[in-house]
Parts: sequence; C-alpha cells; structure tokens
Amino acid sequence: MPVASSPLLEGLQQKLHELEARHLSRQRRTVSTPHAPRMTVDGRVVVAFCSNDYLGLAADPRVIEALQQGAAIYGAGSGASHLISGHSAAHAALEYKLADFLSPWVRSARALYFSTGYMANLALISALAGKDAEIFSEALNHASLIDGARLARAKLSVYPHRDLQALDEQLAQSEAQDKLVITDAVFSMDGDIAPLRELLALCERHGAWLLVDDAHGFGVLGHNGCGVLEHLSLRSSHLIYMGTLGKAAGVAGAFVAAHATVIEWLIQRARAYIYTTASPPAVAHALLTSIDIIGSEEGRQRRAHLKDLIARLRERLQLKHWQLLPSDTAIQPVIIADNAATIATGQALMAQGFWVGAIRPPTVPAGTARLRMTLSAAHTIEQVDQLAAALVSIEANNR
Repeated sequence: MPVASSPLLEGLQQKLHELEARHLSRQRRTVSTPHAPRMTVDGRVVVAFCSNDYLGLAADPRVIEALQQGAAIYGAGSGASHLISGHSAAHAALEYKLADFLSPWVRSARALYFSTGYMANLALISALAGKDAEIFSEALNHASLIDGARLARAKLSVYPHRDLQALDEQLAQSEAQDKLVITDAVFSMDGDIAPLRELLALCERHGAWLLVDDAHGFGVLGHNGCGVLEHLSLRSSHLIYMGTLGKAAGVAGAFVAAHATVIEWLIQRARAYIYTTASPPAVAHALLTSIDIIGSEEGRQRRAHLKDLIARLRERLQLKHWQLLPSDTAIQPVIIADNAATIATGQALMAQGFWVGAIRPPTVPAGTARLRMTLSAAHTIEQVDQLAAALVSIEANNR
C-alpha cells in the first residue's frame, strides 16, 4: 500500500527535485569485487580512478589474511567503548606501532586510534578548543574539520586558502587564551599541499597549536611514508598530527599522533572517543601489516611507481579548454566548471570503462565543478595512458 503523502514529505521531495534541476544530486554505485583498479560496478567491469587506495593495499592478500587472523583471535566486534572493555591488545599494538613509526617527527610521540577520520577531527577540535579558545580554519578544509570547529564552543575565524599574511594578522589580533590553527595537509579536492613550514612558524611565534589533517598524505608522502611531516621535515611540540588508515593503509580508521600529554587529554575529554564503541580489533590487527608494508622497501617502491604515474598522467593530459590543476600528489583534478558538463563527462568516461569522480558544489565552490582523478600504485602505465587519451578525446568532441 502506498504511503500517504504529507506536507513534510512533500517539502523534502521538492528539495530533492531542486537538487536534480541544478545537477547537484548524488548517486551511489554498488561495487561487487575487491577494491582494486579493475572493479565490477553496477554489474560492469571498469578501471577505477576515484579511489583513495593510494598504495593498492585494500585488496593485498597479506592484509586480507591479517584481517582474517584478527577476527579469529579477537572475534567480530569490540563489544564496548575503549574506556569500558573495548580496548584490545590489537588496538594497543597499533597505537604503539604508529607512535614508533612517527617518532622521528612527533616529539614524545603517542598515538590514539579512532574508528574514522571524521570522528578523530571532531574529537580533537572539540577537546582542545573550549569557550576561551579561537580556531583558525583554512578556507578549503575538509568537512570534518569544518564541523569540528562548529561543534566546539570557541570563536571561529576562517583564513583564505594558503594566505599566510591573513592568518598572521588574525593570530596577532586574537585575544584568545588558546589558539588552534586547523588545516588539511593535502587538500582533498585540489591536490595541493598546505604551506606547513610557514604555518608552523606562525603557530610557534603566536603560541598556537597546529592541527594537520594528513588524510591524503600519510603512507604516500615521505621516503618512508610518514606523510607530510617527513616530506617537509616538520618537528614541533606545537604539532598535532591526524592520519587516516582507510586510504593509503588500505583498511579503516584513523589516528592522532602528538605529545603524550595531548593524547592523554583526548582520552579524558574527547567525547567522540569516549562515547563510542571501539572499532573491531581485527581491523587494528590488519593495520599492523599495512604499516609494515608502508615502511618497507616495497612501500618505497610503490610510492616511486605512484610518483611516475602522476608525472605520466600530467604529461599525457594535454587539455585545451578544461583546467588541470597544479598538483604533485595522487589527486589530479580537472576543472570543467559547469555542473551538467561535469556529470556528462564523467558518464562519457564511464561508457569507455573509466570510473572518475564528478565533484560538484557544495563539496567544491560554485563554478568549479571538476573531475577528481585519483591514482594508485596498483594502476599501470597503460591504464593511465588510456584514461588520458579518453579524456582528451572527450574534451575535443565537446568543443
């Protein structure tokens, strides 16, 4: 029997129609194979260039075996929050390994594992920024940083993208007792890297914390995969580092690495950590294998191959009308601008067997709709060449 209509449902339906009319509605696709460059999506095989599996570890047999082993040892779930009875030996081992891995770059390092990166940022910002604090947020920050700042009771100031002078002036004028600068390391929709050396110098001069969200750099940047800290040789007690484990590490979750005092404060006061069920221990157990691979010679070889793929795509992607943004990272965006044209281009690529994300507002500013191509060490040179040729051909046929 059909559900009776109501003014509430009609109001929501009208808003959905408005999204469709502006070419802003989103669509889920169903994947029925392991996450790898070649995937079966909605029943057809495509080459995916929209995943954040930067090192190709999501379907690595060793990581899969470790996940299975973890489930055999610890069971399917954790059963409780970390501060009740959900903190397993696997969680403890992962936190110790992460702290040791990042110890050259984080002073008196200690790590804290979270179920998601979104949760980690909410926990961090709300725990560190009380009513007497001021948060300084980069204009192009990820939604989790933006929402974390909104959740906190602190004053919020936004500084323009990569604008060090504006941030310097804001910090100098601030009368807040505690100051917290928050920024992505690699900006997820543009692929560029924040000027972190200069940001850190500002924070040290003004007595501010610097929270760096390295979701798209951990495992990818740096000789050993220690992320943007290693890539830029950053060390400071002012630094708080957040990295995710569902991208380059290939599994799930996130972590915060900072001075042991910061981590203890989070354990005591971060509501998003305290009041949630811990991630399944098997996930943490699998991540022990991922971290070993990231820091190994094999991990270095994968990063070198990924770097070659990035250079290859940029060399082959000679566009005349659309704009390939400057990026040396695995995130390679092409600005098309128009929402409908961006969707149509994504559909045309899919018809040729390439799955590329079509990103539109509000994820990116109005008028900057884009294709967001992401490369993985699991891709081949041939796949990258084929993608570039397809996109160049589509652009030529649409002009």
